[in-house]
Parts: sequence; C-alpha cells; structure tokens
Amino acid sequence: MNEILTTEQPLINSGTKIGILGGGVAGSTIALRFAELGIDTTLIEKGDSLVNGPPFCHLHAGGNLYREISEQQCITLLEQSIDTAKVFPHSVNYRPTVIALPKTDQGEVADLLPRLIKLRERYAELVQQDISNKVLGDPEQYFLLFDRKALENLAKRALPTQVKANEDWLVAFAQQVDLDKLKFPVLLVQEYGWSAFRMAAITTLAIEKLLCCHLKLNSQVVNVEHQVSTEKWRVTYKNQQDDSQQQTDFDYVINACGFKSGEIDDMLHAKRERMVEFKAAYVAHWSKCQGLWPEVVFYGERGTPNGMAQLTPYPDGYFQLHGMTQDITLFDKGLVASVEQSAQPKLSARFIKKIEQQWPEQVVNDRTVGSIEYLAQYITNFSQASVAAKPMFGAQQIPGDDATLRAADVSFHGKHYARTEIVKASSALTAADVILQNLLDVGLVSSAQVGEHLSDHYFPVTLQCSEAEVTNKAIKYARQRDYPAALAKNFMLADFMFSE
Repeated sequence: MNEILTTEQPLINSGTKIGILGGGVAGSTIALRFAELGIDTTLIEKGDSLVNGPPFCHLHAGGNLYREISEQQCITLLEQSIDTAKVFPHSVNYRPTVIALPKTDQGEVADLLPRLIKLRERYAELVQQDISNKVLGDPEQYFLLFDRKALENLAKRALPTQVKANEDWLVAFAQQVDLDKLKFPVLLVQEYGWSAFRMAAITTLAIEKLLCCHLKLNSQVVNVEHQVSTEKWRVTYKNQQDDSQQQTDFDYVINACGFKSGEIDDMLHAKRERMVEFKAAYVAHWSKCQGLWPEVVFYGERGTPNGMAQLTPYPDGYFQLHGMTQDITLFDKGLVASVEQSAQPKLSARFIKKIEQQWPEQVVNDRTVGSIEYLAQYITNFSQASVAAKPMFGAQQIPGDDATLRAADVSFHGKHYARTEIVKASSALTAADVILQNLLDVGLVSSAQVGEHLSDHYFPVTLQCSEAEVTNKAIKYARQRDYPAALAKNFMLADFMFSE
C-alpha cells in the first residue's frame, strides 16, 4: 500500500520548504493540497490533534443561512462547498436544510427567491461544465417550496425510515413544528451538514500516509523572524509536553492560526485589520426524537431576542443548537477588533478562559437549556431534550471591518508570507489554491512541477480514506474531546440518499 501511495505522489524536489502554522481546517487542508503535489510541507499545531478549533457543522452551499451577505458571496460559497464535497466526501452529512420564516420575522419568503434562482442557475452551469460537480443532487431541485397544505398532507404520512424523495425529509418536520407560527411557503435547500470530527479524521489519516508532510503536534510557535542573509523564515516552536524548543527554517510561511493569527503578525510587525468573534453552539439529546430530520433554520434578526434559531441533527437523537441571541450563541462584547498597536484583537479574559480551560458548569447548563427552550417555541416536543455535552465553541476571525463578511480566503504581507483568513471552513480549498498560485508567482514552485494539477484538486491519497476508518477515528476524536460519539457518525449513508 505504501509503495502505491509513494509512486502516485508527484515529486517536486525543488528544495522549497513550506511551514504552515496552525492545524485547523485551513492549515490541514493546505498541508494536504501541497503534500499531495510532493511539496515539502511542515504543519505545526499547538494541540494534540488536527481540526480542533472553532466548530463547524454546515456546508454553506449557497450561504442561505445569511440573508445579509451579498449575492456574490453566496455564489462563492456554493462553488467552494462543491469543491469541498468532492475532495472530502466522507466528511459531509448528506441531508438538506429547511428554511422557515417565523411570523415574527420582518422578511418574506418571496424576498429570498431571486437569489435562490441565481444559485440554482449557477449550480446547473457547474454541473453542465463538469458532471463531477453534481454533489448537491439534481440542480432543478436545489431548492423546493412547500406550502402549508403540502406540509399538512405530509404530516399525515407515516414516518419514513429511509429517504426516497426530497419530501421525505419534511414528514417529521411537518408533524412536530408548530405551523401556525410560520409564514409560507417553507424552503428545502440542498445545503448539507459537515462534520468537524470527520474532517479531523480524514486530514490525519491522509497526512500520515504522505511522505512530504511533516506533522508537529503539541508544538506552540513562540517566534517567527525573517533571516535577511538567507531570505528564509526561522520558526521557533516549543513542545507542549516537555518544554523543549526547536527551530526550522522555511522558504515560505503560512499563518493559519485562526483567531490568533494576529499574534504571528505582531511577531513580524505586520499590520492587519481584523475582528474576532467568540460564539458557541450547544449539544442536546432528544431521546424521544422520531423520524429523519433535516437541518432546520428559523430566520430571525441577529442579536435580537428573535434571532435565527438553528437545529442541526446527528444520529441517535443528538442535536447541535444555535440561537443568534445574546443569551445563546452570541455574547456581550464577544466581537472585538484589532487596534493600531496590535494585529491581534483582544478578547476578554472570560472568553479566553472558556477556550483554554473549561466552562463553568452552571453556564453550560443555563445556556444549553436556554437554547432548547428557544427551539421549543417552534418544536414543542423539543422541550423534552436534555443537556448532552459541553458547548461547541471557539473564536472566529473576520478580516477587515465588515462583521457580515463570510466568503474570504487569503492575504499576503511582503514576500513569502501568507495568512489564511477564512471565515467559513468551506473556503479552505480556495485558500490553498490562492497560496499555490503565489508560490508559482514568486518562483518557489514551477508550473512544470505542478503540471495540470494547478487547475484541478489533486487529492488521490486523501480520497483513499475509507468510510470505516474515517468513522472509527472520528469517534475516537469526539470521545477524546468529551463529545458524544454520535456527533462523529455519518448522518446518512449513501444507500439512504434518494435516487433521482
């Protein structure tokens, strides 16, 4: 097996050494992209495993959770999500998203349709260009509308045990949701779930097989400096277990440190304007849950008492909950900006303590119970759910000064230094492509070495990861991080997906 993998890997042998600081979804994806091409890549991660940063649960194939973002951002997220699903198919939870407008919301469903139509048209174009882009089902069914009568008829049906048509996803919804609180029609959109635990498993399994990728876990970067005489970057990192230090020189450094990217910028006196926002989601168990649930989003105005509510399903009756209110997902003073003296926004100590240590038990209970009650205003029986685990939380960086920005990828400073500045995890592949192009532009990698793989996503080793090994390792990570194993399981196996 190793011999096959070795011969399949193109060998660039350019002598170029790439250092990636941070093993979250961006750093890990870039490491895979480069190592699959035979580029000598070192991935340095402070934690004891990869993709262990802010949680993500949704593949934003169209950005339909965000009414406030531009149409172009939505199209970008659609394209990026398609690429992500193609490269990491075992990380995707293949179930759609229901979008419902409560009567308390000031918007109308008709306001959403022009953008959805353009997204559907763009998806159809991509499928026509390349049939492998057909990862979100039939383009004509990218979104569907269900009026009240249709939902009332679905509510009379027996709960399906497998999905044979899109409408099967709405039976449990129609039976359990208080339809009197909604505007109609309700939307079903092919925006799927995405498992952070399964991404951690895939990236680790693939990196372990790639000879060109050197993984340094439990390693905290303490200094980065430019060596003028050699034009290299000297990175000093400390082993978290024994406090020993190591230095490595790189030709090119990628800052993929997420919300702590500003700390690396400050080491280099690299000015950068950015924001950081602390957010959390909560884990509940609904033991009496029945039927197959899609993801469900009840729109609302962010930051108000009627902010968006989001129900993300997992196997065995487990759910991840968001509520875009100050009492649930958002926090008072949880959004901070950088200042002239530092590129690193300063989160309050109470947020850093939550990230680096643990949450007070009472806060976990209060906010999770609050999120359950928030969803129960629409799904009455969901009040039966209980607290299942600690929150899924983290700090998200947002480059610039626009807090609504969702589609972003990379910025550069000087020569041979790049920052990943993704806001949504599905932008990680784009970040890898942008940096690869920059490596070509500055002459550290030649087009002859990369060949045809500059314009396609070449991940032969990554795509060899099997469903079984991904699931086993993902469950291991979930348990190590004190979350239910259900959050790491594949939500819908291929034989449950409807056939067209």
